[in-house]
Amino acid sequence: MKQGVRRLAARVGLGRPELRAWAMYDWANSAVMTTVIAAVFPIYFRDVVAADMPLALSVFGVASSAAILFIGVLSPVLGALADVTGARKKMLALLMAIGSSSVAAMFLLHEGDWPLAIALFMLANIGLAGSFVFYDALLPHIAREEEMDRVSTAAFGLGYLGGGLLLALNLTWIFKPEWFGLPFGEGMTAAQATLPVRLALLSAAVWWVAFALPLFRRVPEPPRRLEADESLSVRSARTAFARLLETVRELRGYRHAFLMLLAFLIYGDGIGTIIRMAVIYGGELGIGAEALIGAILITQIVGVPFAFLFGAFADRAGTKPAILVGLTIYMGITVVGFFMTTALHFLILAVLVGMVQGGTQALSRSLFARLVPRHRSGEFFGFFGVMDRFAGMGGTLVMAGVAALTGDPRLGILAILLFFLVGALILTKVDIEAGTLAARKAERAAGLPVT
Repeated sequence: MKQGVRRLAARVGLGRPELRAWAMYDWANSAVMTTVIAAVFPIYFRDVVAADMPLALSVFGVASSAAILFIGVLSPVLGALADVTGARKKMLALLMAIGSSSVAAMFLLHEGDWPLAIALFMLANIGLAGSFVFYDALLPHIAREEEMDRVSTAAFGLGYLGGGLLLALNLTWIFKPEWFGLPFGEGMTAAQATLPVRLALLSAAVWWVAFALPLFRRVPEPPRRLEADESLSVRSARTAFARLLETVRELRGYRHAFLMLLAFLIYGDGIGTIIRMAVIYGGELGIGAEALIGAILITQIVGVPFAFLFGAFADRAGTKPAILVGLTIYMGITVVGFFMTTALHFLILAVLVGMVQGGTQALSRSLFARLVPRHRSGEFFGFFGVMDRFAGMGGTLVMAGVAALTGDPRLGILAILLFFLVGALILTKVDIEAGTLAARKAERAAGLPVT
């Protein structure tokens, strides 16, 4: 049995224990992405916690954007500090603790608790997004250059599978609480009626922590990057800021990594907006909660095979062409979203999103990993984290602003098309071969062995 699992893991690009352990973090955090960010919490917030509050979509969108802005500004400094101190895993653990404890505290939310709900949602986003900086920065240290696409897409595939499994379990006890001995039927108190949903939120926190443990056990901490005459005291923070400024200046020497960052900032904004706002947007159009959450589950199910397929497609067609195919499909998704009127339309959108979401994000991560020197992965992925975190801020603000100004959230959706179009045009300017050569040259100059 174990041998069969290992052979299957090797076939999808996870042949070594450290690769499998690293990829399991996608399985772990995807529970928060599905249950908290995308599906259960937005509906619970709109229908229960903020039921009597006008402009719930706008408040939700602004809260998401504020959290993204905060961690986006902080990410490069944290990344530089992790490189200086050799504390990528420790920083990941700290941010995971902040995020998971905030998610767990959502169990306490009831009707009218929307200020607390917004605060916990923002902290959960900060913890989750911040942990990605250090998680992503480990990739170039454990995977060889030719492995990165397969490893990254396989991790996203595991994420879709893990998030989908927990969401399916969540939906079962939300819609059939009697199967699990939970309160149901007439005469329930408000706390009893919301117990299944609040347990779903709590389960996401437990899932996140439990399945992150293999990464801390199996993935080695890359060596710290610190000058010989410096210590790990207060100088570390000062050195982190100095390295950050140095990285900003040196981005001119990594032109194609910079172009990739810029492209990802723009098209990733469209992806992030769809992830964060799809359910609450559909709810504003009158689509029922069961269809909304069911669509997220469909996205997870479809995303599992297509994440792996994108990795195989990138091997044949190239990483950049594969990403461009995904962005083209996203452009079609925004058009369908503008004309969407029924639950069937929303389910069609879910299938389309599932086909491209994981593969596009995974290949963006692996492409960027090839364009940066390994010894500066924390800093450079700190900047990637800025782009990834700002990605979604502009789009959510557009949708929230249009909804507030016009009373019609539909009018903002076509603006997302421009994010995909402009991002794709910039991506076409990225020369992968030239960018990879620049990164390897920097590694040789730093004395790193060639992989």
